[in-house]
Amino acid sequence: MAVAQANPLRAGLRVERTPEPCVVVIFGATGDLTRRKLVPALYSLAHERQLPPNFALVGVARRDWSDDEFRREMRAGVERFGRNMHPAIWESFERHTYYCQSSFDDPDGYARLKERLASIDRERGTGGNRVFYLATGPENFLEITRNLSEGGLINRADTGPWTRVVIEKPFGHDLVSAQRLNRSLLSHMLRERQVFRIDHYLGKETVQNILALRFANVIFEPVWNGTYVEHVQITVAESVGVEGRAGYYEGAGAIRDMVQNHMMQLLALVAMEPPTHFDADAVRDEKIKVLRSVEFPGRSVGEWTARGQYGPGTIAGASVPAYRQETGVAPDSGTETYVSLKLLLNNWRWAGTPFYLRHGKRLPKRITEVAIAFKKVPHMLFRDGAASNLEQNVLALRIQPDEGISIRFGAKVPGANVRLRSVNMDFLYGVAFGADPADAYERLLLDAMLGDQTLFIRRDEVEQAWSIVSHVMDGWGKLLPISSPNYASGTWGPEESDDLIRRDGRAWRRL
Repeated sequence: MAVAQANPLRAGLRVERTPEPCVVVIFGATGDLTRRKLVPALYSLAHERQLPPNFALVGVARRDWSDDEFRREMRAGVERFGRNMHPAIWESFERHTYYCQSSFDDPDGYARLKERLASIDRERGTGGNRVFYLATGPENFLEITRNLSEGGLINRADTGPWTRVVIEKPFGHDLVSAQRLNRSLLSHMLRERQVFRIDHYLGKETVQNILALRFANVIFEPVWNGTYVEHVQITVAESVGVEGRAGYYEGAGAIRDMVQNHMMQLLALVAMEPPTHFDADAVRDEKIKVLRSVEFPGRSVGEWTARGQYGPGTIAGASVPAYRQETGVAPDSGTETYVSLKLLLNNWRWAGTPFYLRHGKRLPKRITEVAIAFKKVPHMLFRDGAASNLEQNVLALRIQPDEGISIRFGAKVPGANVRLRSVNMDFLYGVAFGADPADAYERLLLDAMLGDQTLFIRRDEVEQAWSIVSHVMDGWGKLLPISSPNYASGTWGPEESDDLIRRDGRAWRRL
């Protein structure tokens, strides 16, 4: 019941329904994602009694572990990164937790996995239903899926036990590779309804609450358009650097790592039209319309994008190195760690309203926010400087770390004289509901077991997002490389980014 209250759009039978009996199989089970996020999320679902009684977890990885070794490692992960650790509940959870050692290219390993799953079906009554979670590098996605298919572990039929495959990002490296991956997965191994392309941002309560705020409240939706909205800012700021991921980040950069997935999804949710129903296809039909309407406000990407790379500086009082000084980074690397864009949407609702997106590493703080900035009143009644300090109305959706919503509006300062000042009205999830929101992976894992694809990305979405990003990257290839580094760690990015928005008479929000 608590989940339904925290997420009003998902109230009803779908939220309260327990998934069918199933086995969740995690490939890459000894990796960081499994220990920090996936198993703690599954344990939390068990703690909240949202897993089916006939449930099992199987980890698959190369390390030669036993069931008990896997259980010990996962318990340590839950104790460190999870919530609500209760020894008795963990002991019940670990009794149906298993491990299967195999490399991802070993057919014999898949044969052993098939035997183990058949044994679990008999012992635990899991009915042959499978969720395969690919918590691996993208180079393994096709190989694992192909071996699952050739090993008889995927049921593509409409009847009988079901099979679902959850695929982590990055889904492709560019448009061509994403299209190739989709074709390969869907040609003879899987159907679209079986593919769950995950973006953990969509599991965050505040991201889901964008739809609740818009479509469950009559006071917001009538002004949620270009008639009243002057511009929109979407910010994803990180204070960390590459954190030991230089091997991946050198080939990705900020635009592939964050803009292509998380930020394009935020853009789509903020700008989409009301769906006819709250179900997977209806919601995703409206999101893809937004992505298809994106247009670029200039012939050269240099007119509407900015990029940067962090130099040395100070974060929270501690000195940090430049990007080129990070372990594994080339000393002359041109990889961007900061990107900002101005985009327009060629549709009825948003024509002429700019959307500004910015993301960077080694910024002063970790914060993700969507800010809807409204136009000023057409005629200001209060003169003689009474409203000189009044700022424009802003509706800010804080996605992390303090999830909530803030509204900025004008109010009269107490006293005999008429003076106006901007004030904020805040809503915080932890205060309103008496508890912090659940981790995003809890929501997404539960939906994968339920077969609900609403918060997962469809084939056409991922390809259209790559089309937008590929256009930017192709344009960058025709420009001179960025002068690196061009912003100090602990600052809000390069001067070029400030210039991008300043040219329109606006400024980035102070966060």
